[in-house]
Amino acid sequence: MQLHQVKPRHKNKDRKRIGRGGKRGTYSGRGMKGQKSRASRKLEPIIRGLIKRYPKLRGYRFSSKGEPIFVINLKTLQEKFDDSAAISPLALLDKKLIHKIKGQMPLVKILGEGEVTKKFIIKGCKISKQAEEKIKKAGGSVEKSQFPISKSQINPKSPAQGGQANPKKFKNQKPKS
Repeated sequence: MQLHQVKPRHKNKDRKRIGRGGKRGTYSGRGMKGQKSRASRKLEPIIRGLIKRYPKLRGYRFSSKGEPIFVINLKTLQEKFDDSAAISPLALLDKKLIHKIKGQMPLVKILGEGEVTKKFIIKGCKISKQAEEKIKKAGGSVEKSQFPISKSQINPKSPAQGGQANPKKFKNQKPKS
């Protein structure tokens, strides 16, 4: 037997045309009426709606909300903290006066409502002028050098910035060799 004498085991079938009777007749697998059954149906892709909702520069529902700031009054600090206590965002978190937002420590501002008799040491919080005057009058102090400017100063993300590496993030990764 030679190559030109070999015959295929089965015949090539003709391509099935739909809408010609038989199994694929009448509605051709499209069902009856509706947008999906029409010729040249123009269905909008799902992703187009998502793209339309994205803000373009400042056009679509632009909101200039800054970082969330927890506001705490002096009367709350007077009730919750002891005399000569160091008040920082971490101390406020321990007393459950503030909570983390999306896993990050928020900015804190202390306002001057209420009277202060205890000597507080304020660190890492923004403070109003009235509150600062009341704390200094009571014998406390405010360390302005440690005021956070942004969340990144409170929550350093990389170990190089003073943060900790997240072990869950690298759990399944193999070290490069």
